[in-house]
Formats: sequence, structure tokens, C-alpha cells
Amino acid sequence: MTQSEYIPIRSKLPQVGTTIFTIMSALANECGAINLSQGFPDFESPPELIDLVATYMRKGFNQYAPMAGVPALREQIAAKIERLYGLPVLPDTEITITAGGTQAIYTAITALVQEGDEVLVLEPCYDCYVPAIRLCGGIPVHIPLQLPQYSVPWDLVKKMLSSRTRMIILNSPHNPTGAVLTPADMHELQHLVSGTDILILSDEVYEHIIFDGNTHESVLKYPDLWQRSIAVFSFGKTFHNTGWKVGYAVAPAFLTAEMRKAHQFIVFSVNTPVQYALAEYLKNPDNYLALPAFYEQKRNYFLALLQGSRFTFSPAAGSYFQLLHYDAISDERDTDFAIRLTKEAGVAAIPVSVFYNQPEQVNSRVLRFCFAKQNATLEQAAEKLLKI
Repeated sequence: MTQSEYIPIRSKLPQVGTTIFTIMSALANECGAINLSQGFPDFESPPELIDLVATYMRKGFNQYAPMAGVPALREQIAAKIERLYGLPVLPDTEITITAGGTQAIYTAITALVQEGDEVLVLEPCYDCYVPAIRLCGGIPVHIPLQLPQYSVPWDLVKKMLSSRTRMIILNSPHNPTGAVLTPADMHELQHLVSGTDILILSDEVYEHIIFDGNTHESVLKYPDLWQRSIAVFSFGKTFHNTGWKVGYAVAPAFLTAEMRKAHQFIVFSVNTPVQYALAEYLKNPDNYLALPAFYEQKRNYFLALLQGSRFTFSPAAGSYFQLLHYDAISDERDTDFAIRLTKEAGVAAIPVSVFYNQPEQVNSRVLRFCFAKQNATLEQAAEKLLKI
């Protein structure tokens, strides 16, 4: 075979290229810009937790963990769920430790979505949902959230249900918008799926990052939803260590059994010493209950720094992302403005249109900024943004 020859491949994801997160982070590095684009903290995970990982490594906990996860960690997660949501889950049959939230989402879709099944996706949405659906032969059904609050248009959701609807994907607190679901939303959802075979995949990786006195509305709080749901969580988001890639999925035993059939052939098991460390660290609820106040302070500080800028905003209700509108600055497409902002102003953000199925049709002059950063980083970024 010569260099000009190649083996033809029929791509399963012909429209998928390098993610916008990789592109914007690379551009930020190239330009020496402050990177508020990709969603990761620039501060360390708690030192106590890091020390616990090292301790368990030195104790020899370095071989394969059980496929479903270390029992001690699953037991602590079950205690946490009952404490927060009042649901007694079974560690052995209803909790699975995964290599981050994305793997849990992919595994749930792989295990439960058949070829030709429809999956309702509320957009803008995190970019891993739709490729996973398509890889399984499923059909994503795109439903736009309602502006300006990015609320769920339940009448439209009801209209888009069909005999082929297998799953609805939820995400709250929401990436990229920072919106959160309310009790009224959960009751609407309960009413909508009652008497159907529709499953719920609930992406709750920002469960502890919620502000202004609100509480997180998990599907685990609602018995009628729990019986048909897979809820996904992330330790990386909770304990500032996204690179460790440890999360978990919670689902009734009959759904967990199907998920584990796929899970064992995707990753089999997850980082052993980290699991033991997390199990010990979770024994103190303050280690996660203090998180809303911690991130609310960062949101407030970032927005206070932006007072007097030409950007407009409504404070994010949750997650560690803040949307900024630039209507008063430019009429450029958000993708073009994001690139120019990185190159000329030295601050990288993510254009919100890329979270839609057809970004070229979205007239959204909105960028997403990550405020999970040290105060010094936020100060430097705000100083640059104020000059625009």
C-alpha cells in the first residue's frame, strides 16, 4: 500500500471532529490567553483527599477494583443519597462506579438504547449525548430550551413523544447555561412519563453546585421517576479533580444489571486507590455540603468584577458556568467572536451555539465562561474583559 492509498472507512460519526473544548483550549495556549473555556478548576483538589489516595497506593491497593466498584465507596454513596434525597438505595445492585460521568452516560445509552429508538435531547446540551445515541443506532430528537431562562418547554416535549421514544435526557444544574430544574419541572416530567415505558437519563454531575438557597431536584427524590431513571454523578466536579475521572451511576437493580453488562466491557473497573480514598473522604458530609457556598462566592466575585463591562448577564443558578451576552459589543456569530476574544483580548470562552444540533442556525450572541478558577485568574480575566 502506497502513502497515497488508504483503507476506506465508513464513519459512524461522519459529522464529528475535534471538540470545541479542545479547539478553544489549544487556541488559548497558542495565544497565551486566560482559559475560561474548558470546564475544569485551576486550583487543587483537597490536600486531605490527595493524601488519602497516596496512603492507599502505599498500602498496596493498586490492582483491579471489583467491576461494580469498591464496596466501601458504594456504601458511602448510598448513605449520602439517603441523607440528601431520602432514598434508600442498595449498594450492591443499584450503584456502579464509573470512569467519570461521561462514561456513565455512554454506558447507559449503550445498554438501553436500541437501533431506531428515539431519545429526546434538550438543547443546548453537553456534547457527549448525541454521539452516544447515534453510535447505538438511536435517533436523537432535539428540543430547544425556552429563552431567555433556558427553561423546559414541556408542551413541546409532550408533542415530540412517540411510540418509539425510549429515553429522555435531563441535565440539572445545566451545562452550558447554568439553569436548574424546579419541583414544578419534576412534577411535569412525572406526569408526562406516567404509564409509559420511557426511561430517564439524568445528568446530575453538578448536583452540589447550586446557588441562592435553591436545592437540587434529583430524580432520586421522586419515587415515580426513580423507578425508570439512571442518575449520573461526578466526583471530579465535586472535589476539583476532573483528571481522576471517577463518577457513578445510580439506577434500580433491573437497569443497573443491564448497564453493568456494558460497563464491564467498556472499562471493567475504575481506579482502585482513588475509590478507597473517596470512600473515606465521604464519611464527612461537610466535604460536599460546603460546596454550594464555595462556588456561589466565586460566581458572585466574577460577576462583581464584570460590573461596568459591556457584557450583560443573569447570574447562573447552578453549575460552574456563567453565560455572558455580548449584544452591545458585536453582531458577530458567537464562534467568530469567541475566537477574536481569545486572540485579541486574551480570554478564551465557549460559544453557546456549538451545544446545538445545528449551530449555524442559532443566532446566539452568548459565550460560556467557567468561573471554577482562583480569584487571581478571575481578576486577570475580568480586567481584560472590561477593556472591550
